[in-house]
Amino acid sequence: MPSVFLFLAALSAFTGVGMGAFGAHALKTVLTPELLAVYKTGVAYQMWHALGLFGIAVARHHAPDSRLLKWAGWLMVIGILLFSGSLYLLTLLDTKELGMITPFGGMAFLIAWLLLAIFALKQPA
Repeated sequence: MPSVFLFLAALSAFTGVGMGAFGAHALKTVLTPELLAVYKTGVAYQMWHALGLFGIAVARHHAPDSRLLKWAGWLMVIGILLFSGSLYLLTLLDTKELGMITPFGGMAFLIAWLLLAIFALKQPA
């Protein structure tokens, strides 16, 4: 069975590097410093959560039937799409209304990390 979360972690890291390079080179002279900072926040959170998703993929290798890990993984993916995706669109389209989506991605991240912590607490020492 292929590791969906490992694939999505790698894909997220790949696109995060691409988005970071795009921001550093193509957007540096186009965006205001404030919008560029928002864009960079999207890249940073995408990269950190790609690593988190990688950790979930590794943990699922050892506990493939864990519902906590499954939910944590999907919430991490949703968080990347909603949080980072909304920040990218907000800056590229200069549409402040998209900022209303960002907190939902942040909540998905928080719940994913909480589920991962609960999973860890349930593991034998």
